[in-house]
Amino acid sequence: MKHEIILLITAFVSVFGFSLLYGLRRRYLFAAALGGLLTVAVYILSDHLLQENFLPYLIASAFAALFAELLAHLLKCPAILFLTPSILPLVPGGSLYYTMSHAVHGEMQAAMESGQTTAEAALSIAAGISIVLAARQLGTKKKGTA
Repeated sequence: MKHEIILLITAFVSVFGFSLLYGLRRRYLFAAALGGLLTVAVYILSDHLLQENFLPYLIASAFAALFAELLAHLLKCPAILFLTPSILPLVPGGSLYYTMSHAVHGEMQAAMESGQTTAEAALSIAAGISIVLAARQLGTKKKGTA
């Protein structure tokens, strides 16, 4: 439990810092950081329930996209302002580092294994976002034609 709380706090602080560094308006900083925290919370919960690699990333990234779309609607601004910071804590930086480290040291079997983990995470993040954005596009088109 202590580990999960540390993950949530670091997600909030890192997303806040990232958003500040990249010039997000002050009035959106807390919402963006909250998005990162909640996305990590969804990931942790999904990971504990599902015990696999692909679905927790998919569910968490879909949540991040939904959160971003909701805030964009409420605050009358582009969703990307919240989507990018919200998915930042999901980026598989550790497994990417280990993939490259194994490859550089000539450990090709280990590089392939960690590379597969990295690719699964990246693909599931992209799929989660794509599903939500495609559903939103379809919903918008149906409302416009009715």
